[in-house]
Amino acid sequence: MEPKVNYVLVGSFVALLGAAVLAGILWLGKSDYRGAYDRYEAYMTESVAGLSVDSSVKYRGVDVGRVKAIALRPDNPEEVLLTLDIMRGTPVKNDTLAVLETQGLTGLATINLTGGSREAPSLQAQAGQPYPVIKTAPSLFARLDKTASRLLSEEGLAQLLADLDLAAKGVANVLDEDNRTTLSKTIKDLADVAQIIASHKAKIEQSLTGAAKSAENLSKLTASLNAEVPPLLAGINKSVATLGAATDELARTSKTVGTVVNESKPELQQFTKRTLPEAGLLVTELRQLTGTLTRVARELEREPSSLVFGRKAQPRGPGE
Repeated sequence: MEPKVNYVLVGSFVALLGAAVLAGILWLGKSDYRGAYDRYEAYMTESVAGLSVDSSVKYRGVDVGRVKAIALRPDNPEEVLLTLDIMRGTPVKNDTLAVLETQGLTGLATINLTGGSREAPSLQAQAGQPYPVIKTAPSLFARLDKTASRLLSEEGLAQLLADLDLAAKGVANVLDEDNRTTLSKTIKDLADVAQIIASHKAKIEQSLTGAAKSAENLSKLTASLNAEVPPLLAGINKSVATLGAATDELARTSKTVGTVVNESKPELQQFTKRTLPEAGLLVTELRQLTGTLTRVARELEREPSSLVFGRKAQPRGPGE
């Protein structure tokens, strides 16, 4: 008996497998279906070794496209025609430059777009150009190679030798007899200074030791202050708080006294009007009584017998 086949399951598996294969092909091929691109051209006058189709195109280090094609320019074999697909919306301006950059030690190259001021207009295709043409600038290696070639050429070597000869003459002029004498004197003075410093080595070491001890003592003093100042500040704050409380209590006492004085004001007024005059008369009479008692005491002290026999009559004078 033949087994039953689930055609729906088989068809679904085949469809999923085909979709996965198609997605892999599109991903590996970096298809343009991933977004909208604008096409540009660039002409390179240097070697593009390391650059290949599908190499990255970057704008200030950000991936914005890829190299679509690489070929020699038909009308000028000394230039390489690069066809670039750049993501739509990338600010490619009239002053934008395309520079070939090599990635580290791998030798792989990319195209990096630099420049492009904000005020510059967008790059447009000119008459007779199928696509806008981006200006190019020499890469770092091209500039180094050009500089080295110029230096190593006959004219460059001659100029280098002339510069070296001029430098040697300048050094000779600087180191003439007078300058050599001055230089020798300066060296001798420096030697004398070094000798003086060496002779005072012990004092210098002692001074440095004293400075180190002073720094150590200062550190200890700082540590001591750090330990003692917080309790002192706490005590001061506590005293200030106590003084504040005493001030508040004194204010409340003053307020209470003021209230008592205000409440006793009628009695004080009555005391002032009635009692004070009478007290004044009493004081006056007491003063008179005190004066009388004083005189009596004096007479008794002078004539004690007058207390019993009375005061003696004054003797009469002649003719009385």
